[in-house]
Amino acid sequence: MERSLYIQGIKDLAFRHNKMAFLTGPRQTGKTTLALSIGDSFPQKKYYNWDDVEFQKKWIKNPKQLVEQTVQKEKPLLILDELHKAPRWKNTLKGLYDTSHSLTEILVTGSAKLDVFRRGGDSLLGRYFLFHLHPFSLGELTQSPGNPDNLFEKLLMPLPSFENQLDQLLRFGGFPDPFLKQDMEFYRAWQRMRLEKLIREDLIDLTRVHEVSLIQSMAHILPEKVGSLFSLQSVCEDLQINHPTAKRWLGWLEQLFYIFTIPPYSSKITRSIRKQPKIYLWDWSVLEDSAAKFENLVASHLLKSVHWWNDTGKGNFELYFVRDKEKREVDFLITKEKKPWLLVECKENDTEVSPNLAYFSALLKPQRTLQIVREPGIHRKFDAAGTEGTIISAGSFLPLLF
Repeated sequence: MERSLYIQGIKDLAFRHNKMAFLTGPRQTGKTTLALSIGDSFPQKKYYNWDDVEFQKKWIKNPKQLVEQTVQKEKPLLILDELHKAPRWKNTLKGLYDTSHSLTEILVTGSAKLDVFRRGGDSLLGRYFLFHLHPFSLGELTQSPGNPDNLFEKLLMPLPSFENQLDQLLRFGGFPDPFLKQDMEFYRAWQRMRLEKLIREDLIDLTRVHEVSLIQSMAHILPEKVGSLFSLQSVCEDLQINHPTAKRWLGWLEQLFYIFTIPPYSSKITRSIRKQPKIYLWDWSVLEDSAAKFENLVASHLLKSVHWWNDTGKGNFELYFVRDKEKREVDFLITKEKKPWLLVECKENDTEVSPNLAYFSALLKPQRTLQIVREPGIHRKFDAAGTEGTIISAGSFLPLLF
């Protein structure tokens, strides 16, 4: 399946403006496949992977030899896969870009470290755009996503429902291999292999840590925490480790795209929860509880949209949840330019308006309030204390996101 929305977005933003494109995301989301697909639209492409010893020699000795030193009518594409494994790769890449960006476009792919390095000094600042590759979503599968500028207008129209694709995503997850094969035996084997490689290979490559078995135990208990306020102390007690160690390990699992965290929103809310995040899995399909799985799938769709809208310059969007000390809670809030924009509650079966959703809608006054339900065939308006609200089936709304 060609991921044409990513291909066009990356070409339009990065290469059209003479920037490098950095592509980051979980293991096995198809970063290499996407990079090669982008390369197919160029007159020439060169692909190098850091695991290739011959490429390592060229990179260390003289990276400029990777680029044809003659001006061509149309620039070729240079793909550097897993480059973050190279020592001092940022400075070397900076030198290559500064001397060769008029001769070639450059696409760099990687996972954990490619995004993490931005938290320190970024010697490549101003030379690249970063893009997050996510697993498949309903919007990408149906080629029907809107953008934040027309999303709310589309809610006013009759919408098709994509229940079959939603069922498949809930069952097999959004990672390309198991989703496209639709084979439960393959899916189970793939799941075991993915976690094994993530812990035994990627984690060691990232951290050089030795407590692999205990970190694997942490990975096994985290699915139980999905959707609820996350208590690091309870994980410490379960694994009999101290707080700094648990916090460090959790950060590694987030860097490796095993989990993602959503922080609480505290502006405009007195007595709000300010520190405890909620956690979700990048692969929601492993969750046994159907309500938690549905909430995780919605969280993943929202995060993918927030990332894509930010990556492609649509605005400054952030994803939160809302909760106060009276334990009133709404699952998600997307802000736009720091202001409440879209308030979202997930309900697997309940099609009646959530009292907490109505309460926080009146308090925060977002542009739109939604209650997303698993039941198909639902699409109706309600008044959310002055904000226009909609109760809508997931199979109809999620395709509007990226």
